[in-house]
Amino acid sequence: GDVPNHTFRITSGFDFADGRGKVLLAGDYFTQEGVDTYDRPWQQFGFFQIDNPAFVQGNGQPERLVQSGIGTYQFTPGGIINSGPLRGTYFGNIVNGQASLNQFNYGPNRGQWMVGGDYLISRDGHLNTNSLAPHEERGNVFGRLSFEVSPLFVPFVQYSYSGYNGRSFYQQTPSVGITIQRDNAFLPTELVNQMVARNLTNISIGTSNAGFPAAGSNNTREVYRFVAGADGEFELGKGSWKYSAYYQAGIARTNELLTNTWLNNRVTLAQDAVRAPAGNAAGIAAGTIVCRSTLTNPTNGCVPLNRIGIGGVTQAAIDYVFNNGQQPQRFQSLRQDVAALNVSTNDLFDTWAGPVSFAFGGEYRRERVDGFVDPQFNSGWLYGNYLVTKGSFDVKEVFAETVVPLAKGLDFNGAIRRTDYSTSGGVTTWKLGATWQVIDDLKLRVVRSRDIRAPNLAELFTPGTARTNTVNVPLPGGGQRTDQFLEQTTGNLNLVPEVAMTWGAGAVLTPSFMPGFAMSVDYFDIDLSGAISTITAQTITTLCLEQNRQDLCQFITFNGTPGVNSPITGIRLVPFNFAALKVRGLDFEASYRTSMGPGRLTLRALVSHYIDNIVDNGIDVPRDLAGQNAGGGDATPAWNYRLTANYEVNDWTFNLVGRGFSDGVYDNNFIECASNCPISTPAARTINNNRIAGQLYLDASITKRLKVGGSKLDLFLYVRNFLNSNPVLVGNGPTGNNTPAYPQTNRSIYDVLGRVYRMGVRFEY
Repeated sequence: GDVPNHTFRITSGFDFADGRGKVLLAGDYFTQEGVDTYDRPWQQFGFFQIDNPAFVQGNGQPERLVQSGIGTYQFTPGGIINSGPLRGTYFGNIVNGQASLNQFNYGPNRGQWMVGGDYLISRDGHLNTNSLAPHEERGNVFGRLSFEVSPLFVPFVQYSYSGYNGRSFYQQTPSVGITIQRDNAFLPTELVNQMVARNLTNISIGTSNAGFPAAGSNNTREVYRFVAGADGEFELGKGSWKYSAYYQAGIARTNELLTNTWLNNRVTLAQDAVRAPAGNAAGIAAGTIVCRSTLTNPTNGCVPLNRIGIGGVTQAAIDYVFNNGQQPQRFQSLRQDVAALNVSTNDLFDTWAGPVSFAFGGEYRRERVDGFVDPQFNSGWLYGNYLVTKGSFDVKEVFAETVVPLAKGLDFNGAIRRTDYSTSGGVTTWKLGATWQVIDDLKLRVVRSRDIRAPNLAELFTPGTARTNTVNVPLPGGGQRTDQFLEQTTGNLNLVPEVAMTWGAGAVLTPSFMPGFAMSVDYFDIDLSGAISTITAQTITTLCLEQNRQDLCQFITFNGTPGVNSPITGIRLVPFNFAALKVRGLDFEASYRTSMGPGRLTLRALVSHYIDNIVDNGIDVPRDLAGQNAGGGDATPAWNYRLTANYEVNDWTFNLVGRGFSDGVYDNNFIECASNCPISTPAARTINNNRIAGQLYLDASITKRLKVGGSKLDLFLYVRNFLNSNPVLVGNGPTGNNTPAYPQTNRSIYDVLGRVYRMGVRFEY
């Protein structure tokens, strides 16, 4: 019933000059109407992972708690006082110019989280404010022209253009630790009297900023690609050779535009609103609500902002703090130039077992990034704070590969590549393998390789773009404090390529006694060293303050003397070559084709199993991700599968797909317990529930083939998640001020849209 989208594709081509010339043209267009919130029934349970408020080391309680009925207490839509003698006073709807006063019911709380209490009140206005699906529009065009001058020389040119625009929302941004002075013009009279009675000159509130639109982005990307080259065949020696040579230029232009993010200093000025005193120097009428700063600087343009209660934020105040619509924006241009030559033959020479295949070639690449940012967007914003990413590197490569028959049914294959990066020097990669057709029913294969991944432009040259985030600060005695800080990510020019040593071994079974059946099993073992990664802000904080890791404390900026008693105002994230990764697993594939009744049945199964997926960065505790269904993009279910059944009869095709993954855990290092728990440590934290169910989704489709005149026509209906299965709830947390705004599941593996229908037509003439 939502997220409607439409797609149109066309491909056409023709010959000329008696077939020697060929033209291919293609294009597509896609548009989607997004949904700006996660307003789904399954999203309403308040299901999160938090630091257990009842936990004290040694009291038998689990350190982590996963359950429903959880929310935050640090902010409410109209603001709440969380400290001092007025703690628990929160502001409701504005009636007759003043916000109502209410008393908040606190449940057990720790850090930013609370169990029970008035969590339904505090989450209102912030829950679900992340986009379920983005608004998108994209289009592509492609053209290719080739002409056979002779078999030796077939030149070609290609051109493609791709344009994309996507709009989505990050969250309704909450704010904590806002200081409101007693003479603030928007404070209810009753509260002012209470402050006077208690000799309070100010209060500190937290608010989810009712009346503010959610922050988001409106990004545009255009990609242009041009290729010119030639293919051909020629005779040399006893065999024939093929070559391919080309030059490619690709340019991507991006426009990164934030929406609904405010200037921090303008918010500070605007929320400090007072009534102008009589006879003020600015000549403002007595009793007029103005920014305090305007009394001494009448032309500063400040517009008073009411952060007290619900319903008092004006459009004029929004325009002021959002810089009158001028939002952080960055223009970037990325260019890649490639020149390559590849030569190959299937008949270099003969061995006792057959002809040797051989290929060789070389390539040159240059990658560069540059851009422009108006200086006003470099700093001072809640999000964005864009800087220009600028840098370049060159890559030179040569390679050779071969297939050598050793005996009937037994082939050796090998390859070697030498790559030189201008940023990190030379590196050699290689592959050695063999295939053996033991009998007609059985083939075996094995491969050993050394592989690399070089750092990309962002990992090398990111200049330090910043955003606001929160981190849990561990306090002496087991308590926690939540600090809001500026998170800054930078590149690292000292990065070198990651290196992986890989084993692969497999078998293909095609039994003659079972016609139509085929099966393969492959084992993989990847040992990667020097992986490029960053340490999370929470890990940096925990290890610095709990273990006094000065090598990590250097990345933290404190407001005062470094240490637990000073608020954290900034954390810098820098990528390093420090992580090791060990991955082992199995891939299975099986298919069976047979006649059934008047039609033909095809069954197919694809199954992957992770045995290990161990990440060790040498800084915090090694983690085995295999079997973890939490963690966003880090999720690695132990078993993933896709089972398909396809039946074709006359002009109809029916297809049924079962896809899913196995049950998992939050963390393989966690210890599940409800009471009498052992001592909880960073290497083995205790949790009340470490289980996350897997899920099976069913997809179905029907296709009808028709002929209309001389054209072929297919009508199809496809239903994804046919049973409309809700995602399994996954307790995200305990860090991140955006957690309640995001889905209470792992959307990288679970389906958050529900049942999706797609119908269309394909035609060919």
